[in-house]
Amino acid sequence: MVGKGSVNHNSRKFKAENVDGERSHLNIDYCNEPIKKIYHELFDEALKRYNEKQTRADRRIENYYEKIRNSKQEKPFHEMILQIGDKENMSAESESGILAREVLNEYYRGFQERNPQLKVFSAHLHMDEATPHLHIDFVPFTTGSKRGLDTRVSLKQALAAQGFKGGTRGDTEWNQWVSAEKSALAFVMERHGIEWEHKGTHEKHLSVLDYKKQERTAELEQLGAKIEEKQAEFNVLSERVLNYDDGLEKLRNVEEMLDNAPEYQLSEPQSFMSAKAYKTKIAEPLIQKLKALIKTALARCFEGWDNYHRLNITNGNLYRENEMLSKINSKLKSENENLRSEVKDYKLLRKVFGHKQIDELLEQARNIKGRKRENPRSR
Repeated sequence: MVGKGSVNHNSRKFKAENVDGERSHLNIDYCNEPIKKIYHELFDEALKRYNEKQTRADRRIENYYEKIRNSKQEKPFHEMILQIGDKENMSAESESGILAREVLNEYYRGFQERNPQLKVFSAHLHMDEATPHLHIDFVPFTTGSKRGLDTRVSLKQALAAQGFKGGTRGDTEWNQWVSAEKSALAFVMERHGIEWEHKGTHEKHLSVLDYKKQERTAELEQLGAKIEEKQAEFNVLSERVLNYDDGLEKLRNVEEMLDNAPEYQLSEPQSFMSAKAYKTKIAEPLIQKLKALIKTALARCFEGWDNYHRLNITNGNLYRENEMLSKINSKLKSENENLRSEVKDYKLLRKVFGHKQIDELLEQARNIKGRKRENPRSR
């Protein structure tokens, strides 16, 4: 479920009537940062860049948090609440409740890594109410925005950056993300022997397939961005190598100038000029000019050779890294296609044979798997 969010209640700065204070010590407080501090960390630099571009004072933003708080399009933060079971089968005071605590704790430990665009500032696991549950409060943000602040609050764009692209009206970025997080939770539940019972629906859970497919999609997005970044570095370095080649051409021009330019040629002595005067007025100034030119040329040449050597090594490393990323990307695309095909086949089986028959077959398969786990010698 998704709530409006009450950070003070979550952190137990005040306690509601349904809170049992004698069990509050079993709660887990992961983090509880002031939201305004998070806004400063995330958006202050972008806000400064935005305001510097504004020529009209009325378009500058003094306080970004207050602007979002009063906005009709975005919320300052979002809260997600997760619970396994209910007070009948997962009471916080029972052994099952302790198991639920372990599952929710394990799920939360991977939340921020799975959701880099959702900055968590308050997270609490409650054991002092009827059923164990987890509150996660986060600020969704996007970077590289073309309008407004280049880093700004946007739930839609934050989820899109994590690979959730909106489709039909019921297949929004939010719904896709919630489904993926439920799958992540179900993935942890399955490792602890808890099965997700879908109430009010005939569609059985495809936790492992859906979760793996979503993970692959996110990995592909990250790899694509990484490849683009490496390609940009490769292009910059290639351009620098070309600049070095231009430098070599300029050195050749200097060589030709030394051979032919009049100012670098030793002129004939004037009539009645003594050897001492010729040396002082003509020969020595030319020699000093040539020495200065040679020193500059040698320094640039050695610097160019060193840079060229370093660039070639870096360029080679980038090329190999790019090749490796391309291979991984290709492999992940293939795995993702296979997962899509498996999900499609699964849904086709349900359509052809009916939900009830497939559910019965799955239940039989789970029972056989459970018996083998209990009696490993029968394998």
